Amino acid sequence: MATIAPEATQPLPDLSGDRARTATALLIGGGSAAAPERAALRCAKAPVRFFDVPIHPLTMEETLAEVESAMRDRRPLQHVALNVAKLVNLRRDAELQADVFGADLVGVDGMGILFGARIFGIPLPERVAGVDLMERILALCAKEGFRPYLLGARPEVLQAAVAELTRRHPSLQMAGYHHGYFTAAQEPEIVAGIRASRADCLFVGMPTPRKERFMAAHRAALGVPFVMGVGGGIDVLAGLVRRAPAAWQHSGFEWLYRTLQEPRRMWRRYLTTNVAYAGILAAGLVERLTTRRSATG
Repeated sequence: MATIAPEATQPLPDLSGDRARTATALLIGGGSAAAPERAALRCAKAPVRFFDVPIHPLTMEETLAEVESAMRDRRPLQHVALNVAKLVNLRRDAELQADVFGADLVGVDGMGILFGARIFGIPLPERVAGVDLMERILALCAKEGFRPYLLGARPEVLQAAVAELTRRHPSLQMAGYHHGYFTAAQEPEIVAGIRASRADCLFVGMPTPRKERFMAAHRAALGVPFVMGVGGGIDVLAGLVRRAPAAWQHSGFEWLYRTLQEPRRMWRRYLTTNVAYAGILAAGLVERLTTRRSATG
């Protein structure tokens, strides 16, 4: 995995206010300072900014209320779950940056984001993990009669996930499901099938940035009110990947638990992104201290 280029990891000089908006290019290597505004269009609560990345300061219950409202009104609402890896990678990937900034709702998926924001006094109430949110929405679907669609994972894993959902929620009516092993040439057929299903919500279980590119490219054509990328969430539903114990999750070490489960696949990702993120935070703190000293000196 490629490492972050030194020039791509320069921190924003100030983390809030007009100065942060004008300094966005330092953060994301030439991105537009106006881009985060799009993330406030369809969410009732305006986003705050962490290194100028928009994040909606919602609790789990507030997020669920937004999702339910969108499904009832069949109002488009695209959710992006922000974790450390995604924040680091969007600094060097213009397309991923546009995908995140173009979402209607950006939630805190990782404890690293929550901890980092709190260091800088940015008000985020709690972590709303993508897998937890998906499971709560699926339970809501079973209760209220909404129909979900699952897209992603290997065929046998997807089948196991659907079987587990049927066991947990006998009243749940699936709009449909399709595995994630399809080519770009097959995407129009996949999109047409999802649109025809009249699903109320869509969970895209593919890696970053593929899921973000798929949602951005086909958002309007999908015709689904609520769309959310869930990464390996379908694997979790199927029981293929275990969630970390609650203590590991709350302490911010879920990434280590994942690495211990899948060392070959995960160690390099977490090593490079966690080290880069630590550097971003450290540089931001130094810059903040320097700015304060200059202002008082």
